Amino acid sequence: MKKALPAHFKKFVKKYPAVWEAHQQLTEACAECGPLDRKTRELIKLAISGATNQETAVERHAVMAVQEGAKPDEVYHALLQMTTTIGFSRTSAAMKWAERALTSSK
Repeated sequence: MKKALPAHFKKFVKKYPAVWEAHQQLTEACAECGPLDRKTRELIKLAISGATNQETAVERHAVMAVQEGAKPDEVYHALLQMTTTIGFSRTSAAMKWAERALTSSK
């Protein structure tokens, strides 16, 4: 289940390779600073992306979480946790984006 990066994202990476490299280094540094496994980190990033209304990020982190061993139910459960702090509407939208990503990446 490998979903290609969106075209606009590929264009950004190509145009600003130094920014992308710095982003990758920061991502790795943050990952190495604690005990959370990759699947758990992806589920957290998924919920953060949903809470901040970032559609592309929700799609990417949903797919990456599954690639790291999360079940689709875990993806939806992570997003459901937003309901009491962020609200139903944003949670529902994030679930729609995740479902679209997981369905189209099969």
